[in-house]
Amino acid sequence: MDATLNDALIVEIDELVEIGEKLSKDASRSSGRLGPERVEELGAIASRGGQLIRRLYGPDSQYEQNLHRVLATKYFTSMHSENYEHVSEFVGILKGVRHDIKSGMLLSFRRLLQAEIFADFLEMAEHLLNEGYKDAAAVLLGAVIEDSLRKLADGRGVPTTTPNGKSLTIDPLNVALAKDGAYGPLVQKQVTTWANLRNDAAHGHFAKYDADQVKQMLLFVQKFCLNHLQ
Repeated sequence: MDATLNDALIVEIDELVEIGEKLSKDASRSSGRLGPERVEELGAIASRGGQLIRRLYGPDSQYEQNLHRVLATKYFTSMHSENYEHVSEFVGILKGVRHDIKSGMLLSFRRLLQAEIFADFLEMAEHLLNEGYKDAAAVLLGAVIEDSLRKLADGRGVPTTTPNGKSLTIDPLNVALAKDGAYGPLVQKQVTTWANLRNDAAHGHFAKYDADQVKQMLLFVQKFCLNHLQ
């Protein structure tokens, strides 16, 4: 997550917390229900906060579960001195998200999830290779290499698209990352070698490589992910 995006998230979450805290405070002091404008404020921050949580954590996170529970509160839009705890709970959820963003825990969580996803793909590639499907394994490993380079570039602030918005492929990403100092010439050369093997597999040139080479490709990708995506 780059610094610009992180700053934008903090600005958004700070604003949501500020609005929510004021709503909760005003409701706790009100003998009657807060009016339509305040209900609109609650609906707006609930929608914005919910969208933010789903984008950051996915649909099955603890934050999402807590959000659903709060949104299911009976008379959710009714806020007064005897019915405002749900607003305070919602603010508490937002503060938890804010803590994750500001402390760097969200970035660590996403890296962990990313590592688990890559591990699943690598395990799948290894299974395909062991079952004699070297070509499918090579294509899958090539996809992992490309995505790994993209993730590494994102983390270092290296552009992953052309000026017209087209996604960069392995070769230009590899050149840009080596130039940025992400890794040395030897790793750059290895990435090029395995990218070429992936291209042969994707274009049906199956006789240009053998299962042993795909095994070496697997070992390289495992080591690359371990060294650069932790």
